[in-house]
Amino acid sequence: MGLTLTAADCDLGYWITSVAQGTLRDRGVTGHHDDVVVPDFMKRPGPLREALILEFGYRSLSEEIATRLLSHYVANAPGIPEMEFYATQLMDEARHSRVFRHHLVELGMPGETVVTDIESMTVEYRKEVLQPVEDFTLDIVRDQADFYGGVAVFAIVIEGVLAPAAELSERKWTPLNPATGEVSRGTAIDEIRHLTVASSILRDHLAEHPENRERIIRILERGRDLWDRVPDRKYVLHREQLFQEGMRAHADRVGDYEIWPGVRMIDTTAEQRYDMAERWTDDMAEARMRYMGLPTDILTSSDGRS
Repeated sequence: MGLTLTAADCDLGYWITSVAQGTLRDRGVTGHHDDVVVPDFMKRPGPLREALILEFGYRSLSEEIATRLLSHYVANAPGIPEMEFYATQLMDEARHSRVFRHHLVELGMPGETVVTDIESMTVEYRKEVLQPVEDFTLDIVRDQADFYGGVAVFAIVIEGVLAPAAELSERKWTPLNPATGEVSRGTAIDEIRHLTVASSILRDHLAEHPENRERIIRILERGRDLWDRVPDRKYVLHREQLFQEGMRAHADRVGDYEIWPGVRMIDTTAEQRYDMAERWTDDMAEARMRYMGLPTDILTSSDGRS
């Protein structure tokens, strides 16, 4: 939450050496180390496998949509540092979508139909959750060609949700399926970088152009209202309840593993894990808002929730 990175720090050279040749070494194809394999019990039908298929199926589609959105950020970038950074983010999101799909194949889904299978399982999720966010973002970054407004949307509304969700995924899957944990860890590292650089871009822009502050605030308020309306909770809780059932069936594998300090994962409920991810999202967003010099109460909804 206190990390500072700029677009100049994370240029194309940085991405090639520190990401493609660094954190992704021996992980480029699958998202996990070549020596780590998916355990056989995860390939057998049951609630645990179904939970992971839903999670990574939804995330693969989300990352595909993010990749397509980011082409407009590259096109509208005001300078070379911003263009290079968003080109690397586009590659990151395309990679995320790919490794999530590949992981479903590792779980036993047929590779030749995995794309259409994901499309089939995500029809309602795309319509109810992803489409409104996609339309909102396209209106700003494509139709209005508002680069900095688009940065605000991705930094707070999109990445601010994706990063904590990726961290929760890493924490909960690691004791059961280290390969899944590594895939989620790799995506979480990328999401934090995206969020941090976007915050720096927006902070510097507002410092130089304070007259744009109210416009950015209005965009963030609209983004907050949008997330208040989309019914993502029912989809997340459904797969967390499946995970709960599967976790209980494999309690011996989970053991005393702590999902966060002092709390054994086996003792948590689907609702507690969801609420913790929401708390991380709120904490992350508030920290970034303070960093950008924007009021944190922008993120508070009409019913008092943040």
